[in-house]
Amino acid sequence: MDGLDALRAKYIAGVAAASDEAALEDIRLQAVGKKGEIALKMRELGQMSPEERQAVGPVLNALKDEINSALAGKKAALSDAALNERLRTEWLDVTLPGRPRPNGTIHPISQVTEEVTAIFADMGFAVAEGPQIESDWHNFDALNIPGHHPARGEMDTFYMHRAEGDERPPHVLRTHTSPVQIRSMLKQGAPIRVICPGRVYRADYDQTHTPMFHQVEGLAIDTDISMANLKWVLEEFVRAYFEVDNVELRFRASHFPFTEPSAEVDIRCSWAGGQLKVGEGDDWLEILGSGMVHPKVLQAGGIDPNKYQGFAFGMGIDRIAMLKYGIPDLRAFFDSDLRWLRNYGFASLDQPNLHGGLSR
Repeated sequence: MDGLDALRAKYIAGVAAASDEAALEDIRLQAVGKKGEIALKMRELGQMSPEERQAVGPVLNALKDEINSALAGKKAALSDAALNERLRTEWLDVTLPGRPRPNGTIHPISQVTEEVTAIFADMGFAVAEGPQIESDWHNFDALNIPGHHPARGEMDTFYMHRAEGDERPPHVLRTHTSPVQIRSMLKQGAPIRVICPGRVYRADYDQTHTPMFHQVEGLAIDTDISMANLKWVLEEFVRAYFEVDNVELRFRASHFPFTEPSAEVDIRCSWAGGQLKVGEGDDWLEILGSGMVHPKVLQAGGIDPNKYQGFAFGMGIDRIAMLKYGIPDLRAFFDSDLRWLRNYGFASLDQPNLHGGLSR
């Protein structure tokens, strides 16, 4: 095959003369690209006799390998030259003062707690707090949870140590923030409208459960409150929290000792591309439990169930934080990893509010 020596000389010289990587890429395409001259020569092999192919084929392959080697060597030389130029022109004065420490960031749990508080405050709910070490009566009995209920077992609840022979009722690390509702009713009476955010404790630990987590519960009691009011409040909350206009909730009948009737609440959503989108799609996601306050709970709170009625609801702050901000593992909330916090944290001066936006 004629012209191979001239082809070799042309491209070896071109590689040597290339002044930057763009010029080198042009030469590569002209020589060994799919439509390059050597590729066209390769196609001519199909028109040759077996004897000619056996003679010319190795020569073409050797030429292709030689040009590729020359291209790789030149590319490495250009990269080294560029690095040397950067090292010559870029420098750092190590005598300058150190960079200031980055500003602190707000943990997602704190951020979401503030977001939830802002939303319910706009609907007239006050914030109520209570002790994390609770009496057995406030945590269970006053909430109509019977003595044989599984939640009262040591497998699920952390009981405080009692001296041998101590006859006093036991104390527990509260398993929910519902005892705050009892304390609020006993202190304030009715009508009442409060939310109760805070830490709670249960003996569980996996990707979606930890021994300590955060809940927020809501309570509204008056003379004319119904499930319709509950539905409106939850719809407004979901719309504001997820910052979407269209919300569809589904109430499924359930059972909780402290409410009657009781319902678990799902939101319509989609998981397209592994990302949660609220208010669209054909999937449903459970987010909270709710219902009308049981008459026995009202009585325990010192409120006449023949005169007053109300609704209550509860949700996990950690869970709704994971859903809104795409956090895959609950255990990472407690790892004290600053890299994680820099990724998911919030600027300390950006306070959530409904006017300026919750998650700016």
